[in-house]
Amino acid sequence: MVFFKAILNFLADKQYRDLLITSVIILAFGTFVYRYLEGWGYIDSLYFSVITLTTVGYGDFSPQTTGGKIFTIFYIFIGLGMILSFLQTLFDHFEKERKEYKKPKK
Repeated sequence: MVFFKAILNFLADKQYRDLLITSVIILAFGTFVYRYLEGWGYIDSLYFSVITLTTVGYGDFSPQTTGGKIFTIFYIFIGLGMILSFLQTLFDHFEKERKEYKKPKK
């Protein structure tokens, strides 16, 4: 129950919501570019966008075209900061919610 309350509070805050929307736009942009440049399916393109920007990088996919490699260089520099900022903000929000939940009621 606390988890769902935290998500609703997160989505109600304009700053958080804007950061979420920006992150989704960056991932969607990467998905469509990889789909076009590499010819991958949408799921594979989204998967690669997510693992690239979260720095997981399993190594099961990699760009094979020159355009895909060049795009990846710029995509990492542009998207990495935004995604990490989103993840940090999400963590901070849930940590704040957790502390408020555990705070003794008066």
